[in-house]
Amino acid sequence: MRERRNDYDVTNRVNTTDPRDVSREICGIYQNLYQQDAPGNQDAPGNLDRVFADLVRLYRGEHPGFHECETDYHDLQHVLDVTLAMGRLMDGCVRATSAGTIGERLFRFGIITALYHDCGYIRHRKDTKHENGAEYTAVHVSRGARFLEEYLPKIGMGDLAQAATRTLHFTGYEIPVDRIKVPGPEFRLIGNLLGSADILAQMADRCYLEKCYDRLYPEFVRGGIARKRHEDGSEEILFASAADLIFKTPRFYQGATRRLTQDLGGNYHYIEEHFGGQNIYFDEIEKSINHARSIAAEGDISLLRRRPPKTTEGAEGEQPQPLLI
Repeated sequence: MRERRNDYDVTNRVNTTDPRDVSREICGIYQNLYQQDAPGNQDAPGNLDRVFADLVRLYRGEHPGFHECETDYHDLQHVLDVTLAMGRLMDGCVRATSAGTIGERLFRFGIITALYHDCGYIRHRKDTKHENGAEYTAVHVSRGARFLEEYLPKIGMGDLAQAATRTLHFTGYEIPVDRIKVPGPEFRLIGNLLGSADILAQMADRCYLEKCYDRLYPEFVRGGIARKRHEDGSEEILFASAADLIFKTPRFYQGATRRLTQDLGGNYHYIEEHFGGQNIYFDEIEKSINHARSIAAEGDISLLRRRPPKTTEGAEGEQPQPLLI
């Protein structure tokens, strides 16, 4: 079996730096679920072509009024990887239940919320207060929700705009999951799947640990996440350095597992239905966590040797294929 490539998904088959590749995979899942009785209908479903193209323009800085993506960890590859995981989770859910559980329009809604779940990191050109999108870390979900509230009416889904603003919060920590108010149970399901996809995709990334070290820690510093200030004015250091973040990754994994199984209702298991009984994402996550444990035990950060793909102007790493649709 060919060694997994740094810019490919858990199957080593889909290039997660290429929107066209991810879009084709998502459209294939959609067609298998909802269009299998319509021979010859191979067009992209609904508005998915447009939302992928619009996303690329937004992350490249070609969307009116917005800078290009400046967050090296929460970059284009991340949102494409999450979107791919989201499509697979929804596919598994439909196959485990029925097509009525997630209708075709709700499927498209799920894909759109996955694609844009981190757009709140994108800095507006009128913003003179912040220098980098990472400074929005604590409020990026709310910012992304406002973006979708304006964007969805433009693609004929304005009636779902309010639901989208709530659903995005399943990927963040601004509101506890059990306190997120959604219009109906179908949106709680989509939210649980979306939150699960966000965790599975990023932690199953082949360069997850390298990205945490080189990219996530600087974002935490800019976003005020590395330190926590208490009401009495005292300050708690959560991550003293990028190495400290890696050493604490196994502990984060424990918390992420609780969130997947408890807060998000264990919906991550639907990925097994998509893959015929195997949870490939967890297989890859466990490899990374075992490696993190070894690094912590040795205290040797030089064991991080992979070079993640580059999708932002300032990130270091391998240069992916041109991002064109």
